[in-house]
Amino acid sequence: MSDLYARHKAVLPDWLALYYRDPLEITHGEGRHVWDADGNKYLDFFGGILTTMTAHALPEVTKAVSEQAGRIIHSSTLYLNRPMVELAERIAQLSGIPDARVFFTTSGTEANDTALLLATAHRRSNQILAMRNSYHGRSFSAVGITGNKGWSPTSLSPLQTLYVHGGVRTRGPYAGLSDAAFIAACVEDLRDLLGHVRPPAALIAEPVQGVGGFTIPPDGLYAAFREVLDEHGILWISDEVQTGWGRTGEHFWGWQAHDAAGPPDMLTFAKGIGNGMSIGGVVARAEIMNCLDSNSISTFGGSPVTMAAGLANLSYLLEHDLQGNARRVGGLLIERLRSIAAQVDGVREVRGRGLMIGVELVKPGTGEAHPEGAAAVLEAAREEGLLIGKGGGHDTSVLRIAPPLSLTVAEAEEGAAILDRALRCTR
Repeated sequence: MSDLYARHKAVLPDWLALYYRDPLEITHGEGRHVWDADGNKYLDFFGGILTTMTAHALPEVTKAVSEQAGRIIHSSTLYLNRPMVELAERIAQLSGIPDARVFFTTSGTEANDTALLLATAHRRSNQILAMRNSYHGRSFSAVGITGNKGWSPTSLSPLQTLYVHGGVRTRGPYAGLSDAAFIAACVEDLRDLLGHVRPPAALIAEPVQGVGGFTIPPDGLYAAFREVLDEHGILWISDEVQTGWGRTGEHFWGWQAHDAAGPPDMLTFAKGIGNGMSIGGVVARAEIMNCLDSNSISTFGGSPVTMAAGLANLSYLLEHDLQGNARRVGGLLIERLRSIAAQVDGVREVRGRGLMIGVELVKPGTGEAHPEGAAAVLEAAREEGLLIGKGGGHDTSVLRIAPPLSLTVAEAEEGAAILDRALRCTR
């Protein structure tokens, strides 16, 4: 055990998860690579849990942070803040939500917490619809609506949560149906559920479930849900903490794969927009955002330094068409991984969009989840210089691949080759 690991165990909670048998201390990064305290270099296919969205040590972002820190680091939302207003203007325009208002937080958890507050206050209901296998953060309210028991340590909650089918396409009672029949069955299940309860405040849903293993419903599912929700006045919150900013390649926001019924009433964001700086937030229609009848501020949300980072990062993303790069390079990477999976026992499915890819592992010859296998692949990949993540529903048996959106074709091929060897050596 390293000295730092021993010190970590002595002062930090036992439930604070660490990857790897010999936990890794990352000391610096550049582009799509990071280095550990021993000088080992790694190709980063997880980006600090989808947070380093553009690149490590991106000069445009580090310059903006340094210059802003040299002027003023903090003031709070009690004072006018030019970088916050400028970033809010850009996000409101990009959101697709009409008459949008933006509230900044410091994390995705806090963003979802705020969205739940707004929804329940606006609708005067503490009932929330959430998706099975979902994850929305670690606050008391967020874990209370999380549909993944591995990340929900208590059943106590200020909210009453009702779980809906549809987030997982290839498992569950509707898995054998066609896409159209799957959507119809999920809609009928939603209608039936709503016939038994008072109208909930909102449905919160990840367009692609992140911690749940990058599971993807058929396009149009949430548009079909929206028609039913609108009949009851129920709001739709799109949790874009992991899917936003073009990561899925095909769309800038995940909700746009379900846009037949228009944009969501609210969307939440975080992670990638700050490229490592602590930014989260909520975009909502003005009537919803302004429904609170008491004062509120954010001490650290919207700080001048993080807003400067967000502005620089968003500009870089748009000017360099990183959404297009995610579509092109991500498409190549998915096909390469599917080709590898066809030759390896124990890979049930390779799924994803853009640079948000899941590789689901099962025990060879069965459909049984294989969390031990996923852990072994993580270790083997690290030994060869590749960092990936893991997740999944009932068991953590999905490899999560989400590199910075500036990934090159050569780096995608290098990572795929390492994964090929890691999958073969852990069968």
